[in-house]
Amino acid sequence: MSHAIFRPLALLLAVLTVPANAQTDKPLWEVGLGATVLSFPDYRGSDHQRAYVLPLPYVVYRGEIIKADRDGVRGVLLDNRFAELNLSVAASLPLDSDGNDARRGMPDLEPTFEIGPALALHLWRSADRRMLLDLRLPVRMAITLDGEFRDAGLVFTPNLNLDIRDPFGASGWNLGLLAGPIYNDARYNAYFYDVEQTFATPQRPAYRADGGYGGARATVALSKRFERFWVGAFARYDRLDGAVFADSPLVRQEHAWAAGIGIAWILGQSSQSVRVQD
Repeated sequence: MSHAIFRPLALLLAVLTVPANAQTDKPLWEVGLGATVLSFPDYRGSDHQRAYVLPLPYVVYRGEIIKADRDGVRGVLLDNRFAELNLSVAASLPLDSDGNDARRGMPDLEPTFEIGPALALHLWRSADRRMLLDLRLPVRMAITLDGEFRDAGLVFTPNLNLDIRDPFGASGWNLGLLAGPIYNDARYNAYFYDVEQTFATPQRPAYRADGGYGGARATVALSKRFERFWVGAFARYDRLDGAVFADSPLVRQEHAWAAGIGIAWILGQSSQSVRVQD
């Protein structure tokens, strides 16, 4: 499965709350459950696309430090009108290499967990406060979850993120646009794109990846919270031309699409309210 699947899942749940505006009272927590249909390449650069039907949890928690909302689950270390500093996490699911032509006969890709700081600089707000442009600078360390908790390298994904409330006059809808480059260190690229001599074949020569530029990504996400349910969809485009690992024999194509759509029913919410930015 795509090693970036949990980021699109977070994007599918994007804009559970709207960009900063007036202060309002909202429940401390909301929970729900639904389903999502997703389509991904096995990994960035793979020519094998898969479709998945997965459960879709809907969780919103508006604590002072720990939050779960449109940006995923995170610890808020700094939050003011100019910037936010969050503790961000991400994860990936495993890949059975025998189900992928390029990796057949190689070790499976184990699931990973990523954690690190994410600084968001608020660059611009529209006069009606319906649009917010951020420069986001997340840096995470990846760890494999194969029983040994091995260091799998560092990921840096600076991006511009534009949130739009009520786009094109569509009341209650929220639109998110995100684009930026991806940088990985050599350990991270080695995990996904190295070919050890033991697993080399005439069609798959040995290869060792360097660290550096890892291509670019653009994502669009659209969602709306109704009274009793939430709906959302996203589409993502990746380009790998110019990436330091683009000549790996495991890279079969230099562009890829991913998309998903989901619905979640709201099952409950806290009777306690908290003051938040609407």
